[in-house]
Amino acid sequence: MNTKNKIAVFDIDGTIFRKNLAFELINELSWMKIFKREARNELVRLYTRWLDHKGTYEEYRKALVKLYEENLKGCKIEEIEKASRVVVPFFKDRTYVFANNLIAEFKKKKYHIIAVSGSPSEVVKEYNKFLKFDAVYGSVYKTDKKGFYTGKVVFNPTAHKGDVVKQYATEQNLTLDGSYGIGDTESDASFLDIVDNPIAFNPNLNLKTIAEKKGWQIVVEKKDVIYKFTN
Repeated sequence: MNTKNKIAVFDIDGTIFRKNLAFELINELSWMKIFKREARNELVRLYTRWLDHKGTYEEYRKALVKLYEENLKGCKIEEIEKASRVVVPFFKDRTYVFANNLIAEFKKKKYHIIAVSGSPSEVVKEYNKFLKFDAVYGSVYKTDKKGFYTGKVVFNPTAHKGDVVKQYATEQNLTLDGSYGIGDTESDASFLDIVDNPIAFNPNLNLKTIAEKKGWQIVVEKKDVIYKFTN
């Protein structure tokens, strides 16, 4: 089986993108007055709390998701898509060198490349206009017949990243032999666990612990230096 049948799986936030797409989307929606201004105040509070070491990154990420869901109800699809079109071009180049190099290598070798992210699918799909991956998955929220969000979640890939990858590989007739996976938090562990070459990139403590236990490669990018650790 040749390399055209192999797969590489990426998380986005903290793995490719140096920040968080959901954060930037909430911020923009607040400036556009689609979300209440209070949403941005809460966004800043949550970010500051994390910077001050008052809680883990995973707690911060989950708080962003909750904040987005609380403010999404009653918004129009077109409004979220418009904000996504503003956010992505502005931040698209704020990426990690390690991820960029891997993506270029995988594209050269004709890998099937996908991303599975907890950020809203609208901004994830917009981001893929620049990534040009074969497929991307983000959180999907329910809309009514008039195109307004109800606030309910239809699909949360964060809880099922491994299953998303396995289903995609099966549907596309891909092999996990020689596959790669790159993620930064424990929510990525389920797909890192099924690939041949799992990489914990700038991992939080929980993923670092899992990676050390399972013998996965750990990579840290700091400023303009990339450090690789192999158990």
